[in-house]
Amino acid sequence: MHGYEMIQEIAERSGGAWKPSPGSVYPTLQLLEDEGLIASESEGGKKLFSLTEAGRTAAEDGPEAPWEEASRGVDWEALNDIRQAGFGLMEAFGQVWKTGSKEQREKALAVIGDARKKLYLILADED
Repeated sequence: MHGYEMIQEIAERSGGAWKPSPGSVYPTLQLLEDEGLIASESEGGKKLFSLTEAGRTAAEDGPEAPWEEASRGVDWEALNDIRQAGFGLMEAFGQVWKTGSKEQREKALAVIGDARKKLYLILADED
């Protein structure tokens, strides 16, 4: 498996909660190779990695996968709804910011400020 495939696999296994960057994955792979836990070979211009016997032993003896602990008790459907709502809000705000007049931008900022306050009021059990 090459590094990019690993990034995708981690994102998939964590339900999208964790998608490591190439800047963190590739140095980690190099470190694991230096420690003899993985081996690499070039194939078709890509560097493929696999566990060594020492790597398999370390994986079996080590802690559970971080995405399993991080995802325990997570309502993935609700999390997806939250992400979609947040992305939708930012998309709409960005559109107003890019194409709106100064007055429209000011109104958009006020809406965002009001939304933030209303969210905190929910926690305070106030209307």
